[in-house]
Amino acid sequence: MKGDLLDKKKTVTALKPGEDRAIFLGLGMILSSVMMYFVLGITILRSYAESVWTEEGVCVVLNSTVTADMNCSYNCGSECWRASKYPCLQVYVSVNNTGRVRRLSHNEESQDTSSECVYVPRCQKDRVAMHVIVMNISEHLKVNQQVPCYYDPSEQQEAVLLTRLYDHRVVFHSLLWPSCMLTGGALVIVMVKLTQYLSRLCEEIGKIKR
Repeated sequence: MKGDLLDKKKTVTALKPGEDRAIFLGLGMILSSVMMYFVLGITILRSYAESVWTEEGVCVVLNSTVTADMNCSYNCGSECWRASKYPCLQVYVSVNNTGRVRRLSHNEESQDTSSECVYVPRCQKDRVAMHVIVMNISEHLKVNQQVPCYYDPSEQQEAVLLTRLYDHRVVFHSLLWPSCMLTGGALVIVMVKLTQYLSRLCEEIGKIKR
């Protein structure tokens, strides 16, 4: 009898630290997922919710022209900035064949940076590289006269977007990992509590049999 009691005490003593570590692990996973939700909420989800370009349509390219060279500056070291230039490509499209002519922009970031150019490349010393990037976009739009685009259904924004920085697919994938971590942490805690409950239940059944 005494041997059985000692064995049970040893088992309980061995399981207790492991159970505590498992619970701390689950709580840590839940806390980490909550922090990730908070970061996503003030970055991706906020930008997604505030974007007015919510409707997806088809844009027919009407005109694609390089109008001028735009000035930009790039970082060349500590407190060092130098000037460069990139070609400004202006593209006008018709949205859903309705006759409404709108200016095309690459995404929300391009729209905020320039109200004229469809795409603003990252400024760099090599002007040829920036020119090639813009010309590739121009050729793509010439070959593909109809492209999917996003527009403002309230028509307050005259520009339409070729892509969105954060669409529903990006939002889904960004929320997937913290959701998995939250679920995993909750499952760890539930499994530990279930194990403890079953252990107490077995002890009570054993006492009744004796």
